[in-house]
Amino acid sequence: MTQNKKSVILALAAVLLWSTIGSAFKLTLGYLDFTQVLLYSSMVAVIFLGGLLLIRGKFGNILKVSMSSLGLSALMGLFNPFAYYLILLKAYSLLQAQEAVALNYTWPMILVLLSGVFLKHKITWFNILSLVISFTGTIIIATKGNLLDFNLSDPLGVTLALSSAFFWATYWLLNLKDKRDTEEKLFLNFLFGLIYTLIYCIVTDNLSIPGPEATLGVIYIGLFEMGITFVLWLNALKLAENTAKISNLVYLSPFLSLMFVSIAVGEKIMLYTIAGLFLIIGGILLQQIKIKPKQEKL
Repeated sequence: MTQNKKSVILALAAVLLWSTIGSAFKLTLGYLDFTQVLLYSSMVAVIFLGGLLLIRGKFGNILKVSMSSLGLSALMGLFNPFAYYLILLKAYSLLQAQEAVALNYTWPMILVLLSGVFLKHKITWFNILSLVISFTGTIIIATKGNLLDFNLSDPLGVTLALSSAFFWATYWLLNLKDKRDTEEKLFLNFLFGLIYTLIYCIVTDNLSIPGPEATLGVIYIGLFEMGITFVLWLNALKLAENTAKISNLVYLSPFLSLMFVSIAVGEKIMLYTIAGLFLIIGGILLQQIKIKPKQEKL
């Protein structure tokens, strides 16, 4: 088997696992408060990533990190997992799973805007058109297809789902500038995120022991949203001949997620959700089209 075929298999495995997470969030939130879901799933992720570093003989590097690296991980851990998942899980507790899944996929749209502000990337009229298409999709979902009434299905839930996309896009920009070993920085980021979440739970007096169903849920989320799946995805990108083509496979995830939400959660997938999601993803993919300038004839 060629490296590129291995890359595709690993990427598809990661996408398939990520596609189940919306359902896992919604089901686990039926047994456990959203802050505790984050606390225990982060704990599982830290244990898994720490074990992976031990197996690969890299854990000793954690003890030698510089203060600047610790400071960077403290900042990145604040954005992800702490702020991102805290806000996203709260959104899932308020919205239908299908709505939260779709609205969370606006993060590439927000990434374009943040790149223009902080990285000075040029935003063209073509980019703006793509953003308008994606934004129209978010409005369709947020209003449950009632564009003329413009009554948000759940104003707080919609705001939180879109805000979580902002925190993920910000984390992604920080990650682009972070050249440390992937597994080491993930471990430190999640370790700081776990500390923040634990402090938050103590301050808000929100600590409890999860029951059997909730325990299974947080283990699943910790492994397949925050741990194993990241390793699969990063290895897929390492082996890929064309990382752009592999990266585009991630856009299968929201559509597969709707299928799992329908089966596992029992939600009826609404036409407005599908239409809105097509517009969101369509606008994002449109961003990747390179328009070549016309050459003047001599």
